[in-house]
Amino acid sequence: MNNLLLTALAQVKTVAIAGHTRPDGDCTGSCMALYNYIINNYKETKVDVYLEPIAGAYKVIKNTQAIKSSYDEEISYDLFIALDSSELKRLEGAGKYFISASKTICIDHHISNNGFADENHIVPESSSTCEVLYDLLEDQKVNLDIAEALYIGILSDTGCFRHSNTSGKTLNTVGRLISKGVRFSMLIDEVFYQKTFMQNQLLGRCLIESMLLLDGRCIVSVVSKEILDFYRAGSKDLEGVIDQLRVTKGVEAAVLLTETGPFSYKISMRSNGAVDVNKVASYYGGGGHILAAGSQMTGSKHDVINNLTLHIEEQLEKND
Repeated sequence: MNNLLLTALAQVKTVAIAGHTRPDGDCTGSCMALYNYIINNYKETKVDVYLEPIAGAYKVIKNTQAIKSSYDEEISYDLFIALDSSELKRLEGAGKYFISASKTICIDHHISNNGFADENHIVPESSSTCEVLYDLLEDQKVNLDIAEALYIGILSDTGCFRHSNTSGKTLNTVGRLISKGVRFSMLIDEVFYQKTFMQNQLLGRCLIESMLLLDGRCIVSVVSKEILDFYRAGSKDLEGVIDQLRVTKGVEAAVLLTETGPFSYKISMRSNGAVDVNKVASYYGGGGHILAAGSQMTGSKHDVINNLTLHIEEQLEKND
């Protein structure tokens, strides 16, 4: 089968890579894996990677200092590659480079992605965009730096292999990456389990102030801007909170609201299987996966919670 990525890379001289706003591990890992792959194997190609500021834990990935978070330059690229982004608007500032590029490719695994590029390689059954990307690369050209970036991305979207999107193929891919020398145990600890004292305090605050709704089947926590300011924290310091909420006994759906401005909230949702949170998020202009999705919503926190739980309750009633 024709490899759309390698075919395109062989024909261009300038490439832009970008992922979705508020980049997580899969977004960061896939973008940096492809960046490192190109600089190692296409020496004559100029490549830039655009991402909003990444979490400190992901800076263990090689060459993250090359990430551009400013979109002031007026450049037209031969090729723009969108990774882990389900729609054009999620590219935020990098979207202008997508629009002006001569050719565009989208590589993703989000079920909500309808294909917004010239060529689209979307594999919803894959655990992560990193897993999808690995299948498009030549294995013998995947060195340790690339392998570790891919590994971190797969870890991120599978919850360190705990989520149901972890397949036998996923583990086979991880096995191949580990065979290249990936520091698998150390990376799990450093990237996903180690937290600063402040992050642990913030996690504790979120758990203490959480609420059980819908007869204990839905858990909700709200993080106000006042709380973030008190801890001198940003949204990246909340990584892992939603997953801890999800594993509360008896819970089918977990919801985390993070205040981003007056009457404006970033919504993160996780499901244990009885609720398709992608459907809930999509209703409010977001998206993601059946078990993990998010959106941006406006209104008072009470209105937002009421609107979300209405959809969650409808699904729970249908599945009972």
